[in-house]
Amino acid sequence: MGLETPAGPAPRPAEAVDSGTLSLLGSELLTLFRRRRTWAMIGALALIPILIGIALRLAGPAPSGRGPAFLSQITENGLFVGMTALVVAIPLFLPLTIGVVAGDSIAGEASHGTLRYLLIAPAGRVRLLLVKYAAAAAFCAAATLTVVIAGTLVGLVLFPIGPITLLSGVTVSIAEGLLRFLAVAAYVTVSLLGMSAIGLFLSTLTTVPVGAMAATAILAVVSQIMDALPQLETLHPWLFTHYWLGFGDLLREPPVWDSFVDNAVLQAGYVVVFGALAVGRFLTKDVLS
Repeated sequence: MGLETPAGPAPRPAEAVDSGTLSLLGSELLTLFRRRRTWAMIGALALIPILIGIALRLAGPAPSGRGPAFLSQITENGLFVGMTALVVAIPLFLPLTIGVVAGDSIAGEASHGTLRYLLIAPAGRVRLLLVKYAAAAAFCAAATLTVVIAGTLVGLVLFPIGPITLLSGVTVSIAEGLLRFLAVAAYVTVSLLGMSAIGLFLSTLTTVPVGAMAATAILAVVSQIMDALPQLETLHPWLFTHYWLGFGDLLREPPVWDSFVDNAVLQAGYVVVFGALAVGRFLTKDVLS
């Protein structure tokens, strides 16, 4: 009788879990970015810089000091279209799209009757929450980059481009300016992570995704209103929207990273708190569908 070739070592439990998590994350990302709704939202975000660019091309430069930040600089340097569009998108449009994705993460599966099938996997509920949150975070990055990249392309087509004058008055090369814009995109992506955790938690509370989506977006608006009220000044540093527009420090020479760090710490706090609430709720949730 011939000798049988020994089989390779069986994967350790940790390796199997890691492999299953990556597989589930890949499947979740494919599902998210194959949806027509996802691309409709990305298309709507891309329209913001397109509309801004066309309006300025037809109507001429905006009066200095009026309109959103960077608006008056666009006709002199089209690379500022992306930054202007980002300022326009942050208060409402980005929160709406993030609210849809995060609010739908668990409630959407429950409403479609697919949640219990996802929970059959060995790693269970905590892994599913982590994967859903990672997918929402990936959409945050995709949404922010869409605005910046679409704005940059529109600026290239419609306006002259050249070295970028920063807020501190120093002029840097186009390459360095684009790197600064990518840093701004990273800043905004980080800013949205706390909101994504809130949306994930709200999504565990209901089987009606529209309710979780709306509640997440409304909380973002309420937080911004509270941040604008001087009577609530003591609360401002604790609001998850407080640093959303603080990326101007990255457009100075030298760049100031204090706001970036403060924002990252604040968002991490929201991720930890609402992530723990989501885990606590989901572990005790009676999944019937």
